[in-house]
Amino acid sequence: MQKPHFSFWQIWNMCFGFLGVQFGLALQNANGSRIFQTLGANEHEIPILWVAAPLTGLIVQPIIGYFSDKTWNRMGRRRPYFFYGAIFTTLALVLMPNSPVLWFAAGVLWILDASINVTMEPFRAFIGDMLSDEQRTTGFAMQSFFIGVGSVIASILPYIFSNLFEISNTAPEGIVPPSVKFSFYIGGAVLFLAIMWTIFKTKEYPPEELEAYAKTKNAEKPSLDNKNIKRTSPQKTSKDYFSLATLWAIAGIIPTALIYYFGLAQELYILTIGLSVFGILLFMVSLLKSHNQTNNGFYEVMHDLFHMPRVMKQLAVVQFFSWFSLFGMWIYTTPAVTSFHFGSSDPTTTLYNEGADWVGILFGAYNLFAAIIALFIPKISNKLGRRKTHLINLTLGGLGLTSFTIIKDPNFLIFSMVGIGIAWASILSVPYSLLSSAVPYKKMGIYMGIFNFFIVIPQLLAASVMGLLVRHLFDGQTVYALAICGLSMILSGIAAIFVNPNGAKNEKAITF
Repeated sequence: MQKPHFSFWQIWNMCFGFLGVQFGLALQNANGSRIFQTLGANEHEIPILWVAAPLTGLIVQPIIGYFSDKTWNRMGRRRPYFFYGAIFTTLALVLMPNSPVLWFAAGVLWILDASINVTMEPFRAFIGDMLSDEQRTTGFAMQSFFIGVGSVIASILPYIFSNLFEISNTAPEGIVPPSVKFSFYIGGAVLFLAIMWTIFKTKEYPPEELEAYAKTKNAEKPSLDNKNIKRTSPQKTSKDYFSLATLWAIAGIIPTALIYYFGLAQELYILTIGLSVFGILLFMVSLLKSHNQTNNGFYEVMHDLFHMPRVMKQLAVVQFFSWFSLFGMWIYTTPAVTSFHFGSSDPTTTLYNEGADWVGILFGAYNLFAAIIALFIPKISNKLGRRKTHLINLTLGGLGLTSFTIIKDPNFLIFSMVGIGIAWASILSVPYSLLSSAVPYKKMGIYMGIFNFFIVIPQLLAASVMGLLVRHLFDGQTVYALAICGLSMILSGIAAIFVNPNGAKNEKAITF
C-alpha cells in the first residue's frame, strides 16, 4: 500500500500555512532588535534579550512533537496544533510593537516564539506524514518557497508603509514607530488566514492508514523500521545516564562558579547554567530508568536524543554551524548596518531609522532570492547530490555575510543577500530532506522536535559569546559579527560533505 501521488496544488495547500508562519518569524527577525533598541536596550544587551526565541523552541518543539505524534481527533493529528498556535501567535504579534517597556517586550517575545513553535514544528512533521519519499523533499522545497515569499513581504512592510503610504517611521523616545506597528498588525492577520487555509483545504491520514503505509515502506526498506534503525550507540542503562549527568553537571557548575567569582561577563551564564540544567535532566532520566518508569514523554524525548539515527547526528554538526550563523545575522544586521553603513546608533534619529528600514529591504531581498532558488534546488541536487549542493549554497551564503565588512555603500548590500538567500533556501530544505527519510513515521514529530535542539543550541551559544567577541576582538564594531557568521556558514557547508544519508553510497537514490 503506497501513499498517493499528490498534485502541485495539493502540495501547495499543505504548505500554504507556512506563508503565515514565516510572516510572524520575519517580522520578529527583522524588527526585534529595532524594538528592543527603541525601548532602551544598548547593542550589547540585544543578544541576551534574543535568548527567549531559541530557548522557547528548545522546550516547546520536542513537547509538541511528542504530543502531536500521539494526537488524533476531529481536526486530525497535526492540524489542532496549527489552529491553537495561530491564535496565540496572532495575539502576540499585536502586543509586541505596543510594548510599553523593555521587559514587557522581552516577555512578549517569549510568548510569540512559543506560539510560533507550537504551529511550526507540526508543519515539518505534517509533510513527512502526508508525502512519500519521492515527493517529500518537493514538499520541503515548497515550504521553503512560502518561507521566502512570506519573509519578503513581511520584511519590507515597514519600508512600504513609510515610503508609499507616508506613515511615519520615527517616533518619540521609547515608542515604536507607527510603520512598524501597522506591519505587525498586517502580519498577524496574514498568519491567521494562511494557517486556516491549510487547515480547511487539507486532510490527514487516519492512524490505520499511516500504519499500513509504514508496513509497506518497512517491507521495502527494513532499515527504516523503528526497531532496526542503525544507531551510533547501544541502549543506555541507568548508570550510563548517571555518569553522563555527573559530567554535564560538573561542566556547568564549575564554570558558573568561576564566572561569579571573577565577575566575568554575565552572558556566559547562558551557556554554563544551560550545561548544569542538562545535567539535572539526565539525573532525572537515570532515576526514571532505574525505577522502570519509562512510559512518559520526558523520558522518551531524552532517550531518543541519545539514540538518534546516525544521519541525524551527522546533520547535527551541519545545523550547529549554519544556525549559529543565522542567529548572529538576525540579531546583528540592524545594529551593524545602522552604525557602519548609515552612521547612527541612536534609534531616535532619521539616519538610524532609514538604516533599520533598509535592513527590512535586505531581509526581504534574501528571502526573495531564497523563494526563487527553492524551486531549483531539487533539480540541482539531482545533478550534484544534496551534500555538494548544500556545500556550494552555504559557501555562497558565507561569502555574502563576510562582504558586509567590505561593502561601504548600503545599496550594494543587495548583492550580498543573493548568496545569503541561496544558503537560506538550502538550510530550509536539504537537512529536512535527509532527516525525514531516516526516521520512522511514528516518531516523525518527536524527531523533528529533537532536531530543533541543533538549531537552538548554537543560537544560545551565539547569545553567550558573540557579544564578547565583538567587544573584545572588534572594539564593539558589530559589523564584524557578520564576518564571524560568514565563517560559521562556510564550516557548515564543509560538514555537509560528511553526512551519509540513510547509510547509502548513492545519495541520489532518494530524489528531490
